[in-house]
Amino acid sequence: MLTDHLTLIYLVLGAGLVLLFWSADRFVDGAATISRIFRVSPLLIGMLLIGFFTSLPELVVSLLAAQQHHHDFALGNVIGSNIVNFSLVLGSMALVHPVLVHSNVIRKELPILLAITLLATLLMTDGTLSFADGWILLGCFGVLLVWSLVQVRLSSDDALVQEVNESFEKKQAKLNRAFFWLASGLLLMVVSSRMLVWGGLALATRYQISDISVSLSLVAFGTSLPELASSLAAIRRKEDDLALGNLLGSNLFNTLAVLGASAMVEPLQVHHQLMGRDLPLCLLLTLTVFLVGFRFKRTPRVNRIAGSGLFIGYFVYLYFVVS
Repeated sequence: MLTDHLTLIYLVLGAGLVLLFWSADRFVDGAATISRIFRVSPLLIGMLLIGFFTSLPELVVSLLAAQQHHHDFALGNVIGSNIVNFSLVLGSMALVHPVLVHSNVIRKELPILLAITLLATLLMTDGTLSFADGWILLGCFGVLLVWSLVQVRLSSDDALVQEVNESFEKKQAKLNRAFFWLASGLLLMVVSSRMLVWGGLALATRYQISDISVSLSLVAFGTSLPELASSLAAIRRKEDDLALGNLLGSNLFNTLAVLGASAMVEPLQVHHQLMGRDLPLCLLLTLTVFLVGFRFKRTPRVNRIAGSGLFIGYFVYLYFVVS
């Protein structure tokens, strides 16, 4: 009986991960097509859809977890996803080929992300992410959206714009089909996120693992699959700025919108492990990417040696999380 129950948990987790990945991809494709039909700026859509909307799984999972009073699950998913993006995903990209940064927009985003990560860390130093903290983060998110609109007008010849244009030229579909994928993708993301939350909590109970360990490892990896897939696809096409822009947009969205919205559902208690290990690591990885993006005299790049370090470092971190 116990074996049957464990098999069900693994089946739900596996199905939830696959469905979450697939539905997020369909949602982004539908939204990208609609945006092209209505002639919305490619740069804005690249920053919002490819970067932000690939983080919708994190948003839905964390909101559901907060609603069910699983604070560690909600916070661990966000922080763990940011760590996955700047270690496993960026490391994997650099192993395919060195990641070069040509876009000035990305270089402008890097200090913003560093400042926002520091802000979120400071807001949680009192052990709580409150309603007021949530308003602050969501307010910063609104300011970031306005800044993004300004960048659309000022950066028409940026390397990121050109890569987004080339990428979106390949996304052609009829309007009714695009709306179908938009709606069905969103619905399936909610369903699969519920499966993932249930499976993760059941697995934690079965093996007496803390919610925070499961959310930082299994769930964070699962909700980061869209970023991993889209970034690797972009890097294989040698669209380095688009791939890195995806990660920056994702981490910005996670830190501001997902954390902010989750705190609005219910004030979140911050586990001491997050403050002592995971948040400092997230801040350190963000600082590292920031320094890489501002290399002087030479084109900023993440080479294969650095990529190997990030890739291996993620699994070392994972060992400490689950041990």
